[in-house]
Amino acid sequence: MKIFLSYFFILFLYSCTQKTGTQTNVLNSLESPIIFKGDDISAYRDPAVLYHADVFYLFFTLVRNENGSIYSYTAERHSVDLKKWSPVKILTPRDQSLNFCSPGNIIRHKDDWILCLQTYPRPNHTKDQEVRYGNSDARVYTIRSKDLKNWSEPKIIKVKGPDVKITDMGRMIDPYILEDKDERGKWWCFYKQNGVSMSYSYDLQNWTFFGNTESGENVCVLNENNEYLLFHSPHNGIAIKRSTNLSSWNDWGKLITLGQEKWNWAKGRITAGAVVNLKEKANLNKYIMFYHGSGPKSEKEGDFDKNASIGIAWSDDLLNWDWPGKNN
Repeated sequence: MKIFLSYFFILFLYSCTQKTGTQTNVLNSLESPIIFKGDDISAYRDPAVLYHADVFYLFFTLVRNENGSIYSYTAERHSVDLKKWSPVKILTPRDQSLNFCSPGNIIRHKDDWILCLQTYPRPNHTKDQEVRYGNSDARVYTIRSKDLKNWSEPKIIKVKGPDVKITDMGRMIDPYILEDKDERGKWWCFYKQNGVSMSYSYDLQNWTFFGNTESGENVCVLNENNEYLLFHSPHNGIAIKRSTNLSSWNDWGKLITLGQEKWNWAKGRITAGAVVNLKEKANLNKYIMFYHGSGPKSEKEGDFDKNASIGIAWSDDLLNWDWPGKNN
């Protein structure tokens, strides 16, 4: 009987080891840091990630050259292993006066999934023009879904308050929504305006402006150990700030540029880091960061609407980062 039980105990340990090894290889089996590769007529930018029910949902800006005209969309793909992805699904309309793009993050609120995003108006923009950035009409929005498949029409976020006219809100991009670390039901919206600006709401409908702090663009904010960790993008690379109260911020760690010095595909710029804490997930056990790199030219030289790719990296401590092929 003891021999019989010992045999099955060994089999159990072996199966656990095999399962753990398979799970760990979700990251270790990746051969390239590039998740989605841009080319001469398309760009993948501004990733936002949701990990739900063992599936990665990646939302991103898709920029396309369509018969010489440049359009931006918010799009989605999903995967269970980070290698085989669903086809691109475009979630927003084809309209250069809107160009919904730069999804920030996805939250769960009551029965809805809510994705925040922005407009990036570039009317009549064509490939023959110099790089043109979104005009002063850029604003921040949300879309909603019950099932992560079907999405509502975009609705503007009046982050300056209900009494401020939309025309008076000023240019704003790159929203990110996060629940307050100390007060459940209080939500913060971070957005790029005068550094990063912050507004709060208790119903995601009525917002109150709070203030701003110096920051780059494409912010991503985590609640970690009773602190807010804010990832942002200066001219190149990804930087981190820390705060306990959203008023006083301190820089933390070194500028993150990953393997840029060896990557022709990201030589122009690395930016837009979207970080998710999956350290408690047995098949991952890491912080995972998606970002986009453009190159070989700089964005000002033309690799803004093309040749931008989404990449992946991971970390145990947010300071030291690994990626596929790092040690090759």
